[in-house]
Amino acid sequence: MSLINNLNLSKGNFLNTLLALFPVSFIAGNTIINLNIILLIISTLLFYGRKSFKLRYYTLDKLIIVFFIFVIFTGIYNDIKFYVHDLYPKGINTTIKSIFFLKYLFLYLILRFLIENTIVNLKFFFITCSFSTLFVCLDIFYQFKFGVDIFGYEPIHVRKLGGPFGDELIAGGYIQRYFLFSFFLIPLYFKNQKKFLKLIIPILFIIYLVGIILSGNRMPFVLFIFLLSLIFLFQQQVRKYFLSFLILTVVFFSLVYNSNEKVKANFNNFKSTVYSTTDLIVKRDFLNPNSPQYLKEFVTFYDTWLMNKYIGGGIKNFRWYCHHREPGIHAKKGFICNMHPHNYYLEILTETGVIGFALVLSIFMIILYLSFYKKYFSKSSLNDNNIIIPFIFLFIAEIFPFKSTGSFFTTGSTTYLFLILGILIAICRKNNSIEKKT
Repeated sequence: MSLINNLNLSKGNFLNTLLALFPVSFIAGNTIINLNIILLIISTLLFYGRKSFKLRYYTLDKLIIVFFIFVIFTGIYNDIKFYVHDLYPKGINTTIKSIFFLKYLFLYLILRFLIENTIVNLKFFFITCSFSTLFVCLDIFYQFKFGVDIFGYEPIHVRKLGGPFGDELIAGGYIQRYFLFSFFLIPLYFKNQKKFLKLIIPILFIIYLVGIILSGNRMPFVLFIFLLSLIFLFQQQVRKYFLSFLILTVVFFSLVYNSNEKVKANFNNFKSTVYSTTDLIVKRDFLNPNSPQYLKEFVTFYDTWLMNKYIGGGIKNFRWYCHHREPGIHAKKGFICNMHPHNYYLEILTETGVIGFALVLSIFMIILYLSFYKKYFSKSSLNDNNIIIPFIFLFIAEIFPFKSTGSFFTTGSTTYLFLILGILIAICRKNNSIEKKT
């Protein structure tokens, strides 16, 4: 019996380590992220076999499975279309990409199994999220001060710092995605240290705020403020600190903004882009040749979507279909194509069509109902569950529709979304009061 207990403990520790390494793998790059996913899935299957998929499958789970099946279907359809019409790209590239996309479904199901059966402890995940985010901030400070980060990366952009991400200017997005866990680490897992909270939380807030500002990533800065505002709005016990939060934000943003010309130029550019974009949208002057670059990229989505309205052009095919639009007025006005339309929802529409979009929208709405609504607007066992809080609000920030984004179907974005989504739903299910079996 002692040997069996030790084996179970060893399995749990190993899987805990793999889950906790996700925030670190995002710094290391896509290869390590994929390796982490594969190791977690294979290890769980080796340890627990068929049990790994012996879950109660609810409406939400069935919709997620249907979406993945549909992605494969639309991939096969588009590859056949390319072959029949003798179009490039030929072969079965879209089908292969769609099949490999299934790893995120397995990640979701494995996370549900591990958390619902208390095999992993989220404490270690919270710890690595906290230390990884602090590391990125401190590395940005070092790069700002000395011109190179601790790995020797020099800034490649006049107004932005990449920190440990090198030429990928995503440091601010990384901080925004993971910072929230450090605010909940002590209250949830080190309750005997609560006396330090009043000192630690303001310090962490200042570090993260300045880190995001110096990174130059404007949308993550907006989402950072948005996330904290939501928590103050819905978490009654922290509302009394809202004024302090507001004052600190104004003071430190003003200090950095007024003391650094690059930061000032970056946010001035952001402000003028927002104003000009809003003005063009209000006037419905989408074809204005002087419109901001992001708006031009957004507009290219429409003609591309019309080419495959209902089932889409297949994942990661926007980059091909966009260049083969009818040469209409958008092309004449200089509206260029990019790898993707820089918005999750527009990309989902073009690459999976109305059907895929409806499935994704339904999935998101059900998740918000099961988590956010049940937590804050109804009586359920989630009312007293504080572990779920950061996952709820980070999920809301990730699916926020009115923002520019990376590609929905890339390794970083999809892994993060299904990581948060899988843990969020597993916590809901573990409370056993969220929804009835269908």
